[in-house]
Amino acid sequence: MGAFEARPAPAGRAGDPANHTDPSARRARPFSEPPMKALPKVSISEQLAEVFGKVPHVLPPRIAAMCDAVLMDVAGLCVAARRTDYMQATMAATGEPGNSTMIGHAGAYNVATAALCNGTAAHGEDYDDTYEGGPVHAGAVIIPALLAAAEEHNLSGTEMARGIAIGCELMCRLCLVAPKKVHQAGFHPTAVFGALGAAAGVASALRLSHKQWVDALGIAGSMASGIIEYLAEGAWTKRMHPGWAAQAGYRAARMARAGFTGPRTLFEGEHGFFHAFANTGDGDLRAMLTGRGGKWLCGDIAFKPYACGTMAHPYIDCARKLVREGLQVEAIERIDCETAEGIVHRLWEPLAAKQAPRNGYAAKFSIPYAIAVGLLRGDAGLGDYEEAVVQDPAVRALAGKVRYVIDPANPYPARFTGHLKVRMKDGSVREARQDHFRGGVDEPLSAAALEAKFRANCLYGGWNTRDADAALAVLRNVRAAPRVDLNALRH
Repeated sequence: MGAFEARPAPAGRAGDPANHTDPSARRARPFSEPPMKALPKVSISEQLAEVFGKVPHVLPPRIAAMCDAVLMDVAGLCVAARRTDYMQATMAATGEPGNSTMIGHAGAYNVATAALCNGTAAHGEDYDDTYEGGPVHAGAVIIPALLAAAEEHNLSGTEMARGIAIGCELMCRLCLVAPKKVHQAGFHPTAVFGALGAAAGVASALRLSHKQWVDALGIAGSMASGIIEYLAEGAWTKRMHPGWAAQAGYRAARMARAGFTGPRTLFEGEHGFFHAFANTGDGDLRAMLTGRGGKWLCGDIAFKPYACGTMAHPYIDCARKLVREGLQVEAIERIDCETAEGIVHRLWEPLAAKQAPRNGYAAKFSIPYAIAVGLLRGDAGLGDYEEAVVQDPAVRALAGKVRYVIDPANPYPARFTGHLKVRMKDGSVREARQDHFRGGVDEPLSAAALEAKFRANCLYGGWNTRDADAALAVLRNVRAAPRVDLNALRH
């Protein structure tokens, strides 16, 4: 039977002549079943497998540099988070011995444990990379998945880097299908896209067959998860989303390699991925294939200069700019901000809760708080989200003066912007705008700035300069290594 031919109804089902003569059958099935959606001859997943299967071992220089930068950034963040309460809890619950590295910790761990814990640490402080147009945090998912797989399967640095590039690219391309709708449906795009990206990356690094690659993606679709209810009270669950996605993607690839099958119609099927996670059947699935085999989207992955939600960053820059220009913070009466409708439910509302976040993690998703620390402390780094700062009466009082108005012309999610209109007690007004995210494609962080961030994160996590230097030596050379060896990061 061809893929687009009608399928005859089985005996006893609506449409079978026997049902027209059997009253009991009519009572049992009073409604006719809707016709099945015609399945494509070649699915989106199969087309993606074909495209990514042709990615060469030698990556384009820009993409190879992205892999190196994301690897360094994630490693530094893992060290920064290694002593935190949420990491101690994650390790206590999941730590099992094996062959893989948990960055910043002695010993070797089960591959799934390493992927989960490194992903949780990388994203735990919300200081990791992002992709404008999502936003998604690809590095916090893909790097832990590929590092664990590389050590478990004795992969070369080249094989690992190829998997990193493919995993990051798929996550970026998934963002194009139904912009904003995954968040609006209550899911975290990094979490649900991450499971697919990790499966694709690991499947590519392990050189799975075309069918196995498609199966891995299909299996990962049933492993994807991650709701955004953490926003209510600053619970820790967002922190674990990338780690869960990393280990899920690894498991999906391994299951596919062992012969377990997944739906090839993951995306376009009647019960497909975006139907589940975006509440839509109208997504532009073909967008994932636009420019296939040519343009790499992941080359535009951005790096954060501040340890908080990405869309808050331009507002922090505006606050710091006004202070540099002579703004007297103690003379502020009120602050009004233009903002994008698509970020209100995560970073602005409920406004009273965002003006007085209950803990440091909740503060990371508050633009009023970010503006306040930018004005008062001149930064929004790791130390600016510690509990003592969050409870500082001066910070809370200033955050309480911040309001917002929706700008219907705001370009989010294509661009992240910031705006502050500060009304002073003497009636004067000071204003600042920023039309881009610093650290992104319009103003990328330099290699020196990324290395400085890595070193600062290592020091924050308790490593000394010698430890950071040794780790950098490994990270700079791992892509060229015949076998990935991360022993220098195990302390």
